[in-house]
Amino acid sequence: MTDIWKNYACEDFYDEVMSSPGHARKSAKKLVSYFRSLSEDTVELHRKAADATIKEMGVSFTVYSDQGNIDRAWPFDIVPRTISKAQWDVTAEGLKQRLKALNMFINDIYNDQNIIKDGVVPAYVLEQSENFRKECVGFSPPLGVWAHICGTDLVRDGDGEFYVLEDNLRVPSGVSYMLENRSITKRILPELFEEIKIAPIDDYCTQLFETLIVLSPREIPNPVVVVLTPGIYNSAYFEHAFLAQNMGCELVEGADLVVKDDDCVYMKTISGLERVDVIYRRIDDLFIDPEVFNKDSQLGVKGLMRAWKAGNVGLANAPGAGVADDKVIYAFVPDIIRYYLKEEPILKNVETYLCYDKEQREYVIDNIEKLVIKPANESGGYGMLVGPHSTKKERDKFVKLINDNPRNYIGQPTLALSTAPAFVGKNQLEARHLDLRPFVLQGKNSYVTMGGLTRVAMKKGSLVVNSSQGGGSKDTWIVE
Repeated sequence: MTDIWKNYACEDFYDEVMSSPGHARKSAKKLVSYFRSLSEDTVELHRKAADATIKEMGVSFTVYSDQGNIDRAWPFDIVPRTISKAQWDVTAEGLKQRLKALNMFINDIYNDQNIIKDGVVPAYVLEQSENFRKECVGFSPPLGVWAHICGTDLVRDGDGEFYVLEDNLRVPSGVSYMLENRSITKRILPELFEEIKIAPIDDYCTQLFETLIVLSPREIPNPVVVVLTPGIYNSAYFEHAFLAQNMGCELVEGADLVVKDDDCVYMKTISGLERVDVIYRRIDDLFIDPEVFNKDSQLGVKGLMRAWKAGNVGLANAPGAGVADDKVIYAFVPDIIRYYLKEEPILKNVETYLCYDKEQREYVIDNIEKLVIKPANESGGYGMLVGPHSTKKERDKFVKLINDNPRNYIGQPTLALSTAPAFVGKNQLEARHLDLRPFVLQGKNSYVTMGGLTRVAMKKGSLVVNSSQGGGSKDTWIVE
């Protein structure tokens, strides 16, 4: 036997598993004890079994590079991250509150715009929004819900509390990897699921399907739901296929669908055309309908917006939901919650400096070496600057970008992101920074996953957790 934890250093950050060197947090005591009972060879066998399972199950993701698209096996670390259920219950309520308010905001923005008239959100911010779709003005979807599926990125700071880092309301991805992480862990560590009361997550696809069928315009026993994918070359294609299979839906591409003169959507089948009631679309707004948006798009369906606005098909997420996906709008979410719900936010934002404001912009530029600079509408960790890890040349470049287009940039303090142990060699554990993306569903009912997708920055000291940029992943346990 060997104690793989004896040399593990928690460093100066909140650690998810160890409260101090050699001492596990309450939620992780049985987990740590289990690994302590294993020999070095057994631990290594578990790691190899995880790698073999990932290959056998075909769990992969695509990285875009200058050399072309590269398919990679899903990077997975076998030591789960644990969170107490008591803390998660509060966090889940905060996530529901946040998505409810954001949907009310989106519906208001495309209709009466009361929040702007009342001076809570400046008109300038909306006018410069890249994801505001004028084609959606005057429309309200069923239940007033625009973002039915949201992936909210949470981070834990040194105080042990969760903070919202950003909201993803366009086409959030990653939930299939959350589910696969659990499947892999159950295969290689089955005995732990007998010893520890771990909240299940395998009802997500059922909850997603229930959220989608509510959008059906036809009151029939079995509405036809499809998942619309851009195709096999999309980085999230594995997830599109996974969700379609697990919901029992057809996975379709734009060419598989047609909008007829009756403004209804039909799917081409070997038996002829079959009407489609609900589309879970995984294609960006600008490519979903060449009749309305990008006329050269080969990914979407001509007339889809017409069918949606006629009330003949449900779309999730709705076009235009990305107006609330803006990192400048993010700064106003606490005020948005107070405005629409008359409640105090349960979850805190990370402190944010808006570069369109002269005073805040000057502060950002003067302190750029200490801050994280983000563009308003990028995702996946692209286009950002981590000040403490940057060069003078990179900082000078970002100062120019900020001055050229201040509306497009925000600054945030560099957080002391929490860490968790990850294997970096044979039986060698080191602390790595991580975040968490839980998934929130809103329809007639609201659901929050028990935990979410934990993403890990596998490079020592790095704060970039995205798998497209070298990040890994862990199973996330909500523990009684």
